[in-house]
Formats: sequence, C-alpha cells, structure tokens
Amino acid sequence: MAGETRFERWLDRAVARAVTPRGAAVLIATASTLITVAAGIAMTVADNDNFPTIGSGLWWSVQTVTTVGYGDHVPTTVAGQLLAALVMLLGVALLTIIISSITSTFVSRSSREQTPSGVTTATAEQLQLIAGRLERIEAALIDRSQHS
Repeated sequence: MAGETRFERWLDRAVARAVTPRGAAVLIATASTLITVAAGIAMTVADNDNFPTIGSGLWWSVQTVTTVGYGDHVPTTVAGQLLAALVMLLGVALLTIIISSITSTFVSRSSREQTPSGVTTATAEQLQLIAGRLERIEAALIDRSQHS
C-alpha cells in the first residue's frame, strides 16, 4: 500500500514470518526484550527517586514482565504506577501467547501424527469421490441384476 509506513511494512513482514513455531518464538522473544528494555528505561524517567539508574529500572522491568515481582522496589509516582500496570498486563499477555503457541504446536503435531502418512486433505477428498462412484456402480449392478 502507498500509505504504509516503514514500521507497518516491517510489522507485516514480522507477522508473516511468525506462521511457524520458530518464527513466532523469535517474534515473541524480540517483542518481550524490546518491551522489557523500553519499560526499564521509561521507569528510570518516570520514577527517578526509586529507580535512579537504568540498571535498577531494567531489574524492576525484568521482574515485572516475567510476573515475578519481588516487590523490593516499587514505583511511587502516578506515572510509574501507570507504567507498572501496563508492564504487568503485557507480561501476562506475553506469557499467555507463549503458552498458547506451545499448545498449538503440540496440537498440530498430534493431528499430523494421527493422520495416516501420505494422506492429505486433497487425497481424502479424492477417496470420498471414489467411494461415491463405487456406491453408484454397485447400485447400478444391483439394479441390473434385478432386471435380468
């Protein structure tokens, strides 16, 4: 599209690569890392009294995004608390995405293993067509033998 920004094009390519479990894992890991680092730096700015260094902000961010939350350092400013709420929600969402991706991979693998090897959807449809034709042939033979 002509109106797409560079970020939108990058995001489209990233999502397109995420159709495989490996691609999804890379996308999730990248997003998690970016969110964690950005939140750590933002917390240093939003609540500098409690998080005077980027290191302390990053430590808090890692604790929060992973939902560990030791509670040894907590934001006290409104901006810091709002940022903390956002990071907590993102941490829970990321864990949910990771768990659902793993589950989806197991379900997909299980369904592939249950399908007889070499039988695809197209092959299954062809087998149904053949079965229908055989039923019609059998019905015609029975009809023919009854009239003879």
